[in-house]
Amino acid sequence: MGRLFVITLDGNLYSCKYCKTHLALSDDIISKSFHSKHGRAYLFDKIANVTVGEKEDRKMITGIHTVVDIFCVGCGSIVGWKYEVAHEESQKYKEGKVIIERFKVLGPDGSEYIPESYMAGPGSDDDDV
Repeated sequence: MGRLFVITLDGNLYSCKYCKTHLALSDDIISKSFHSKHGRAYLFDKIANVTVGEKEDRKMITGIHTVVDIFCVGCGSIVGWKYEVAHEESQKYKEGKVIIERFKVLGPDGSEYIPESYMAGPGSDDDDV
């Protein structure tokens, strides 16, 4: 397989914390109030430099969604998921949008996010979503 073309983004961006591949611009954030299994997650309108996995139905706090996991093209790390189908009418706005898990990326200032559950230590409680 040939080398994948990698897009260089310009501006305040989020990048893969493992290989620093550019993933998304802060201007494309729709919401910072999402949560994942590992803490904070951001909803983005668009993303770059990712490949997608297989479609699957996932039970989340807001209902059943058909999603695909998204992987960094630079190193193959999973960085979040894309909503393909929202089965609840009130969740349709998520379709075609992408979630990036904050602890898997570097912020615009190059900072790493440390999930609260990591700071809590062994025995801390974690959501399934």
